[in-house]
Amino acid sequence: MIIGHQKQWEFLKKCAESGKLSHAYLFLGQEKLGKKTLALEFIKLLNCENPGLSPCQTCRSCQDIQKRQHPDLTMVEPEKKAIQISQIRDLSWKLSLRPYSASFKAAIIDQAHSMNQEAQSCFLKTLEEPKGKALLILITEYPEMLFPTILSRVQKIKFYPVKKTEVEEYLKSQAISEKESEQIGELCLGKPGLAVDFVKLPQKLEIQKQKIEELTFLISSDLASRFQYAKEITRQSQNLKETLDIWLKHFRGILLSKIHGKEDENFRHYPLNKLRNILKLVQSTNFLISTTNVNPRLALEILMLEL
Repeated sequence: MIIGHQKQWEFLKKCAESGKLSHAYLFLGQEKLGKKTLALEFIKLLNCENPGLSPCQTCRSCQDIQKRQHPDLTMVEPEKKAIQISQIRDLSWKLSLRPYSASFKAAIIDQAHSMNQEAQSCFLKTLEEPKGKALLILITEYPEMLFPTILSRVQKIKFYPVKKTEVEEYLKSQAISEKESEQIGELCLGKPGLAVDFVKLPQKLEIQKQKIEELTFLISSDLASRFQYAKEITRQSQNLKETLDIWLKHFRGILLSKIHGKEDENFRHYPLNKLRNILKLVQSTNFLISTTNVNPRLALEILMLEL
């Protein structure tokens, strides 16, 4: 189910209706916005066995694509933080084959920015010499990490946070109470993927609340306590990424609220410039930890100095 992004969806539908498809699209925007969900829906639209342009949920092709088990669909994701050249070579070989049962062979390259230089060079050849009915969809938060030559050969589609009301409407349709829908809508900050996670895994909602409480404690703590926290959390690399994601969303919310004249009691004494600096530093710290071999404890300690 697509939550929001109606302009993007209508644009893709018109491309399909007119037959003016690009052989490669770049879906760019923050994580958890629903880029991959829309990519799968678009591939279903092109390969649906039922007549018409609206993808169904009953035909075998749509079901297999939704499960990511269709023989003509290839999913490429990072292995140990990077997409390797061997994965791109394998993708190129699969795309060179004729479709098994679908109208289009399709590939979704998730976190495309994680392709290393060799992988990007190899992928560029695939872009320059498209073969047959093949559709490529690259998904990324960091388009600046892709070669300019790749960026120049793809149709870019930008994704933005979804309106809170649209997220709440979806949640209510899933039999979530109005009160809980409003709470989740507030916490997910326009990210439908995060709202879906909260519904499927209620413990994630509790973790979110806990991490925000920890952050509130940290801003009133001395430097020694902050550094001790950095030491403890960097021992759990998966929790560190999740924690920084939550902090990033929380600081964005605080900044937007302050701009619109609503103060968060815990951050009332923080001027706008300080909030902007913290937000940039959380974002860059998260980026470095996610995509490089930076020392996570050192990166986090630098962040602690700014809080």
